[in-house]
Amino acid sequence: MALFSTAWHLVGIFFVFLLGALIALSIRRLFYCNPVRTLALYCWHAFFSIVYAIYVVNKGGDATRYYNNSLLDGTSFAFGTRGIEFFTSFFSQGLGLSLLGTFFVFQIFGFIGLLAFDAALREVTKNKTKKTRQLASLIVFLPSISFWSAAIGKDSLSFMATGLALWAALKLNKRIATMAVAILVMLFVRPHIAAMMVIALAGSFVFQSNIPTLQRIFFGSIALVSTVMLVPFALNYTGIGDNAGAEEVMTYIEGRQAENLSGGSSVDIANMSLPMQLFTYLFRPIIFEARSIFSLLAAIDNLILLYLFVIGFKAVIKKPLPIHLLEHNRMFLWIYSLLAWFILASTTANLGIAIRQKWMFTPILIFLLISLIGKERKMNKGDNLASNKLSFRKRNNL
Repeated sequence: MALFSTAWHLVGIFFVFLLGALIALSIRRLFYCNPVRTLALYCWHAFFSIVYAIYVVNKGGDATRYYNNSLLDGTSFAFGTRGIEFFTSFFSQGLGLSLLGTFFVFQIFGFIGLLAFDAALREVTKNKTKKTRQLASLIVFLPSISFWSAAIGKDSLSFMATGLALWAALKLNKRIATMAVAILVMLFVRPHIAAMMVIALAGSFVFQSNIPTLQRIFFGSIALVSTVMLVPFALNYTGIGDNAGAEEVMTYIEGRQAENLSGGSSVDIANMSLPMQLFTYLFRPIIFEARSIFSLLAAIDNLILLYLFVIGFKAVIKKPLPIHLLEHNRMFLWIYSLLAWFILASTTANLGIAIRQKWMFTPILIFLLISLIGKERKMNKGDNLASNKLSFRKRNNL
């Protein structure tokens, strides 16, 4: 399969890339991002879309399967894999886009997630030291994030949903619509993960005392009703069944652990202890396990993540939460990220799957940990005035 094969394919690639840039510049105001940084993030993300497309053309992968199946007649709407094929057909059949052109469409969704993730990290580090802000920027530009979220498939959309959910949680009372969009997008590609989001949201409203009582009752009721509706649907989607008991769930987990145990990127997770399962899912491959340029890049990313987790959890123990962070719905962020980490680590055997699927919750864990590290800058009256003016200019695009 070729990246493109006709003159129209080239034209399509150019216009989709340009459209993505225009979308990026138009939505940057929602995330308080200046034009230069926005375009830098967009070009960085698009670059990895090209890299990924070249890789799957030569090595194969799910992305080419999605694209080829989308060209077949009879594609219909569904959740998960078939839904991605149906959605892809609008671009492959409807617009006649090439493989690379369709890659560029999906990378727009992944970029939106990246922009939201970047905005959340900038928000939480704006009063921290330069070193902490640089660490946040380094994390945003990790190759793994842009690589896995820049291809045809579920990962670009699920990463967008994760980024939007994180951004919405910072001021949930003002961004409840954004949270709803995030859950709906996740529902489309991975219903069981959407169910985890709703469960976490319900838990945050029920147990978080700093939310006004009326809001807790209203939004908590909506979240609980959504949970009752979504959980049976998610269980059916995964094949467990909506009336499943503990035995059926354990059977499903054991079956998932036994799948895909052959190959260089697979490990037998079933016989590991829970702490080792969690570590393996999030931090492997390590440097010594790298066997290719891609696994080496993933290992370097994992080393940075491990460093962040060590200093982050050290900060959790040593100091309380800063007052200016109390408006964030951190209960939702903690419940969702830890729940997703535990369940996915317990049911995934293939490291190749873990490397890309962990970005459905890892950005939220990164945010939570980086919010606690680094010292707050001491700002005098003049600094506060300058900061307020800069914030006003950014928000009003002056």
